[in-house]
Amino acid sequence: MRTKSFRSVVKNYKAVFFDAFGVLKNHKGLIPGIEKTFEYLERKGIHYYVLTNDSSRSPEELAKWYQTRGIHYITTDKILSSGMLAMEFFKTKVTNGNSVAYLGTSASAHYIESVGLNTIPVADVDLNNLEHIESFAFLDDEGFSWNDDLNKTINLLRKKNMTVVVANTDINYPVSRNDISVAIGGLADLVENIIGKSFIRFGKPDAQMFLLAYERALKDIQVKRNEILMVGDTLFTDIIGGNKFGLDTALVLSGNTLPDMAKIRIGSSGIIPTYVCDSAVIE
Repeated sequence: MRTKSFRSVVKNYKAVFFDAFGVLKNHKGLIPGIEKTFEYLERKGIHYYVLTNDSSRSPEELAKWYQTRGIHYITTDKILSSGMLAMEFFKTKVTNGNSVAYLGTSASAHYIESVGLNTIPVADVDLNNLEHIESFAFLDDEGFSWNDDLNKTINLLRKKNMTVVVANTDINYPVSRNDISVAIGGLADLVENIIGKSFIRFGKPDAQMFLLAYERALKDIQVKRNEILMVGDTLFTDIIGGNKFGLDTALVLSGNTLPDMAKIRIGSSGIIPTYVCDSAVIE
């Protein structure tokens, strides 16, 4: 498949929305050379933001990850995560004194706890005493027993009808150049199908994620949607989400979409990016 250089694409935009995993970083760390991209954007005065479905860590922790690896340009205010949307939802929907049960690490509960709400990991839930449990959140694919706690989650949601939020809609993530692992969105899909109920999802490709980022960009610059480029490695989240929101999109082949499969996946899905680039690295 014929690709364009990222430099030739990005120079035509006032702002860029980057996906994180597969675009800026991978299972080994930073995508080699990606720091040059941010140096270029800084020189050209092109604004940039990181849109991530990672709800396992706070924006401060996510920004620090880049900064400790030499990309000091990515500050907390540049991070827009699906966890931020989930936080706003719970802030208005959960009664004070009640708890949000969750599947994930203790760190992933940060977003809920930061608005003063009580949280409880599903492992600590007493299935015979559910009066104080008002909502449930799928936050991260680590921090629990996949056997015991997934089964407990299924039985909890069968026993009590409650609002269920999926704070990360990703169904998988790459753990090597060719292999993937199940993400929390995939686990949520499994539970949803088993119990026959519908959950509320936040994150790409949902329009709320792009609206959050667009409103953030407007605080820095007067920009129209057609002056923003969405850069991602996944057709079914980054690209279709950007397309629906009215943004131009660039599919990069450094993550979920492998170069030898890109043309087939675009053709079979009908999701057409504006551009295809080997990566987001600017040499």
